Amino acid sequence: MNQAAGSLKTADLYDVHEEKLQICYPGFRHYGGSRMFHGPIATLKCFEDNSMVREELDQPGQGRVLVVDGGGSLRCAMLGDILAKKAVDNGWAGVLVNGCIRDAAEIGGMSLGVMALATNPRKSVKKGVGETGVEVNFSGVNFRSGEWLYADEDGIVVLADPAA
Repeated sequence: MNQAAGSLKTADLYDVHEEKLQICYPGFRHYGGSRMFHGPIATLKCFEDNSMVREELDQPGQGRVLVVDGGGSLRCAMLGDILAKKAVDNGWAGVLVNGCIRDAAEIGGMSLGVMALATNPRKSVKKGVGETGVEVNFSGVNFRSGEWLYADEDGIVVLADPAA
């Protein structure tokens, strides 16, 4: 990885890789204790059912970022403190949720990057419905497993090949 990608700052990445970056529209808020995080993407598409979020975070994270496309639903939380703790324990760098989280105060004390649209105390259903490893599209970005996500106070960017 070149020095620009290693610096992690999204603004610096933009300056070096403008033509190769995808930039998320503003609207996501930081909730985790790590306000700057990055890693290879693992994708998950599920709507108001966080069963597969648990399954994914039970796996070794190896520094990856789980991108959860919850369809932008604000009706329930897709991540709470118990699942966030699993992410920390299993080596995930972060979680991006196109939807809500809960237990924000507890998650804010964890060394994990967590970004979401909002909070909601309501838990999701658990029916085991969803898809992993599929391309998900939201906020102006196509998220693909294996590409790299970088997040900081300036926003979220995705770079297909950080070594380029």
